[in-house]
Amino acid sequence: MAATLPVKISFSLPEGWQAAPPDEVGAPNVAFVALHAASVDGGFTANITISGEMRNDGATISQIADESVPRLEQGGPVRVLKKSEIGTPDLPGLTDSPGIVQNVVLSTTLHGEPIELCQSQVYLGMEDVRNPAQRAVIEIVLTATRNQLGEVIEDYKKFLRTVQQADDSAGASN
Repeated sequence: MAATLPVKISFSLPEGWQAAPPDEVGAPNVAFVALHAASVDGGFTANITISGEMRNDGATISQIADESVPRLEQGGPVRVLKKSEIGTPDLPGLTDSPGIVQNVVLSTTLHGEPIELCQSQVYLGMEDVRNPAQRAVIEIVLTATRNQLGEVIEDYKKFLRTVQQADDSAGASN
């Protein structure tokens, strides 16, 4: 069963991206999946996933981003290429929410064949306005092969610029 997000967010998918049911595309632990069907490479479709959880453990966004590495290493070797803060006065970046962008390369298998995948992981911290001691952490991940990356990275950046916490009274949110 697909996961749910701890806060409502809204966003707009760029042209060429299609929402897909997480359970049907093998991603049951995420709340949202978008596929870029035109970019299929060696049987792999570039995708964007969104997941999230409430955190009140005091972990920084950077520490939460670090947690993805051992999780991904269950499927094979992982290299962190770059990690930077966003949403700060020094680096306003893609969103208004403070967060971390972490780029990794992972080696895994697809249908029994080795494949190298690139991920751009964005972790956003969103305070619970009713309970500031609680915060939601939203994880937005682009996964693509190296060949697909050039085709989809600008779409991903465009997508990230549309992500925002939705007003509780808003009728339509993703």
